[in-house]
Amino acid sequence: MRLHREGTHTLVASGFFFAALNVLLAYYCPYKWVFHVVLAVSIVVFAILVNFFRCPIRKYCEDTTRLVIAPADGTVVVNEDVDENEYFHDRRRMVSIFMSVTNVHANWIPCDGVVRKVEHHNGRFMAAWLPKASIENERSTVVIETPEGQEVLVRQVAGALARRIVTYAQVGEECGIDEHMGFIKFGSRVDVFLPVGTEVEVEVGQKTTGNETIIAHLA
Repeated sequence: MRLHREGTHTLVASGFFFAALNVLLAYYCPYKWVFHVVLAVSIVVFAILVNFFRCPIRKYCEDTTRLVIAPADGTVVVNEDVDENEYFHDRRRMVSIFMSVTNVHANWIPCDGVVRKVEHHNGRFMAAWLPKASIENERSTVVIETPEGQEVLVRQVAGALARRIVTYAQVGEECGIDEHMGFIKFGSRVDVFLPVGTEVEVEVGQKTTGNETIIAHLA
């Protein structure tokens, strides 16, 4: 286990803030119970932040040919055929993974291939589990062409608490399972759009582990 680099500034700034606040209270507050309450709250909040920015080291050791691996930790909230009108403009199998604030928020590349598109869209910040969040919330789209010529679209979607989506993928670069695709801060979801007829291995309500759980086999 390690801490994700996206948490460096947040953890350092909050650490200095909590330390300064508690030092001031310890020296200048006449009510010691106030200091003890604030100290306890500071420790809990900082521990939550550390937990949020944890980044486990994971390697997928099996054959990755035609596999689509979960890009995130969380719970499958959608598994159905939908109209995808941003890039494909046709029917696609959509698998969505919702990440709560307690989940790891690092995102992994779900399949081997070449990045064909990366685009960020500004939008709203409604609850990430709502169906329309996928097209109305702030989001980032990554399209990967597999070695077999199939295209997989991965969409990072901000939630009600998320205020920053980070995407590392760049157009034209080769990418693969085990690589980090990005990070979403404070609650969100990741959508994966697959060709209709793809053999999906997960069900709604199932828990996923990023870079470990197989979500589909491409034809």
